[in-house]
Amino acid sequence: MECNGCEFKPELYYDAEYQIWLRLEEDDTLTVGMTDLSQAIAGHILHVRVRRPGTRRPPGKPVATIESGKWAGPIPNFMDCTIVEANEAVMDQPDLLNKDPYGAWVARVEVEGGGASVLEDYLTGDAAYEGYCDRARRDDIHCHRD
Repeated sequence: MECNGCEFKPELYYDAEYQIWLRLEEDDTLTVGMTDLSQAIAGHILHVRVRRPGTRRPPGKPVATIESGKWAGPIPNFMDCTIVEANEAVMDQPDLLNKDPYGAWVARVEVEGGGASVLEDYLTGDAAYEGYCDRARRDDIHCHRD
């Protein structure tokens, strides 16, 4: 599925601004990544820094930061979590986030009470798709691959 050329995965969970996606893993951790909208807004990503595994990140404290040619800032975090793993491939080759934002995840996190316990605060499926498209159109975001 897509909107304005921006890929959308209905099986994932999204924050209300469609900046990040989450995927629940079999071990009850969550994989965190940037959406296609986010990578398009950021532009060519030059650097990714993920906090060390074992680092606790309360809501509002990012799990990672990115730098692009036109922006530097956090990958937002809306839950109390602990970093389990950083995607070393993305840290070595940050533009993977531009080329494949849903394959090139950023970090895996553990949430007290399990990953499923926080997913009700995120959007998924048709409701997420509608909001994602609204954001792409409202902000005139168009996604293109390198």
